[in-house]
Amino acid sequence: MRDTTSIADTAFLEQYAVTYRFNQGHPGHFVLTPDASAVLFLRSGARSFVNDLYVLDVATGQERVLLTAEQVLGGAEESLSEEERARRERMRLAARGIAGFDLSPDGASILVPLSGRLFLVDRARAGQSGSVREIGSETGYPIDPRFSPDGTRIALVRDGDLFVIDVATGHETRITQHAGAHIERGAAEFVAQEEMGRFEGYWWSPDSRSLLVQETDTSAVETMHILDPMHPENEPNSPPYPRPGRANATVRIGLVTLGAAAGSERWVEWDRERYPYLATVRWPASGPVVLVQDRLQQNELLLSVDVATLATSPILTETDAAWLNLDQDVPRFVANGTQFLWTSERDGETQLELRGRDGTLVRTLTPTGFGYQSLLAVDEANARVLVSGSANPTEMHVWEIPLAGGAPRQLTSGSAVHEAVFSRDASVWVHVARGRGAARTATVARTSDGTTLATIQSVAEAPSFEVNVAFEEVGARGFRAAIVRPRDFDATRRYPVIVYVYGGPGHRQVTVDRDRWLLPQWFADHGFVVVSFDGRGTPGRGREWERVIREDFISVPLEDQVAAVQAAGAAHPEMDLGRVGIYGWSFGGYFSAMAVLRRPDVFHAGIAGAPVSEWRDYDTHYTERFLGLPEEDGVEGAYTRSSVLTFAARDPGNDPLRPLLIVHGTADDNVYFSHAVKMSDAMFRAGRPFEFLPLAGLTHMVPDPAVSRRLQTRIVEFFQRNLGAPAR
Repeated sequence: MRDTTSIADTAFLEQYAVTYRFNQGHPGHFVLTPDASAVLFLRSGARSFVNDLYVLDVATGQERVLLTAEQVLGGAEESLSEEERARRERMRLAARGIAGFDLSPDGASILVPLSGRLFLVDRARAGQSGSVREIGSETGYPIDPRFSPDGTRIALVRDGDLFVIDVATGHETRITQHAGAHIERGAAEFVAQEEMGRFEGYWWSPDSRSLLVQETDTSAVETMHILDPMHPENEPNSPPYPRPGRANATVRIGLVTLGAAAGSERWVEWDRERYPYLATVRWPASGPVVLVQDRLQQNELLLSVDVATLATSPILTETDAAWLNLDQDVPRFVANGTQFLWTSERDGETQLELRGRDGTLVRTLTPTGFGYQSLLAVDEANARVLVSGSANPTEMHVWEIPLAGGAPRQLTSGSAVHEAVFSRDASVWVHVARGRGAARTATVARTSDGTTLATIQSVAEAPSFEVNVAFEEVGARGFRAAIVRPRDFDATRRYPVIVYVYGGPGHRQVTVDRDRWLLPQWFADHGFVVVSFDGRGTPGRGREWERVIREDFISVPLEDQVAAVQAAGAAHPEMDLGRVGIYGWSFGGYFSAMAVLRRPDVFHAGIAGAPVSEWRDYDTHYTERFLGLPEEDGVEGAYTRSSVLTFAARDPGNDPLRPLLIVHGTADDNVYFSHAVKMSDAMFRAGRPFEFLPLAGLTHMVPDPAVSRRLQTRIVEFFQRNLGAPAR
């Protein structure tokens, strides 16, 4: 048996870690100016988490730095509030420096929050003396600062209240006055940020004279405590965290008119007892609308708000016996607010619709089997919408569709995940492509004829190797599969297999994005075949495919992973199905633990990264969507059969005992560290083998290069020890 580690690039892991998985150095957060003459974007160095703000001139293709954190802070260390750290965690942002910005409606000014301070940048004079003005305040850290529609004011949240700043004078006015320690106004609550994809807690009127403001009351919500085991002398972080079946934050929205006294808001009326979730708010020219959901997310109402009385009336009702997926791209109002775009799965797949202001269906815009993904832009001047979608869920393409109805026209080509950001008039767009054989690219193109106008430079490092990945369909159900073989693959050998899994709702593991397969390639080069499959329960293949996990997170998805790996092994005899490991993070970590506990005949070793071990300890909006309410759950109910603890605590009897490595960050506020502790306790008491690796001070993400490097090494060593090497 030869040395199987020789092909593995010894320098790769260091490079992978310090470049944050080769993400650093790529441009992102693209915003086109109103006249489409320039693109603003953020970019860090190839080995830096610190973003700077750049602008690219579309006509010349030249780019320059507009603002750097170094310039503004003068080398001082960046400081973030706990609230801003949590907000960035919800947004999965590891970046420092300039993490975000807001462009004024006329494109002349840029609002930049940085290190708990707020700066206004004159775009035309950027880089010159006096082009950056700090908007100071003694009140607190600025959260979610945004311009008013007319650009004369800025709204933001400080210390649990909404403030408005006059741009010309810098004068700041508190416009809400929260009533207690557990109440805040102007910010989205935890489940809105983490699970609904809604990060706004206030909304401007089109005339910039009023705002709708969210009030969040967490007084009834259970408090969770995150202790730092490395520093037990420190006070714990103790956020409110709603667990299934327990109290959620109470949310309502009030109308505030500028010039009125703080605390004089009037409240929008709807049946909040039946529809407690505020999912989406829009304020088009025809008046505000809100989308609200019932707790089980099986019913939702799109409501029109009368600004005079604040009474609501229904526009549209959606129902689903399993659950409703939220789409934050809609409603999107067109024709001066007299029509809106909407998405629905009522006919078995997500389709884009055009509806009248009263909710009446005008027409369905996407054909059956289109594979709709998201709404990118509306070009009313040319009566079209720009969307992303693909009938092949491993890819994504950009399309234009006539608002009047007609066949979609594909704007992108080549096997890749194509993404787009359009200018206000949709005449110019930034096209990002993540292909299977090359690094991601970002180009600026004219929409009408596809002409490339400029390339936005990336300074990201290139990996030292190309991935040896094949994409296939396997099994009777046609599971999408990715198979990564060693770069020195020898067809005469039989390789142990690693299943790289997610397997849960809302995420597709198998896409043609090359960078996704760099780390699996490094694993494979140590003498494995690494495979991934998207089974039932994952999105992109219709409502029925996705909804099979209702009231049981694991049984069908696990059955599909078993069927997929067996089908792949039958087609590819180099895969040794007598030596199969499984590894995943978050839901994938949960899946890995369940795989070795429930199917030890198939999975011989597993690594569970940041796993949910008990769904009664996860958050309400996510868990109840799929499993229902736990108080309605019997002994053999959804929570019991979906819990790792159910199976970890059982006497294994004659089942083979499979090794499991549990990895978890001690500061994780998405999947709490207690999940790993409870799992290890149950396995210990049942006499099951396991290893436990706590990541001190780490959250759900692992951006620390040193930890990332050691973690990937530990993963390879674990599988080498428990699965062995390739054999004849």
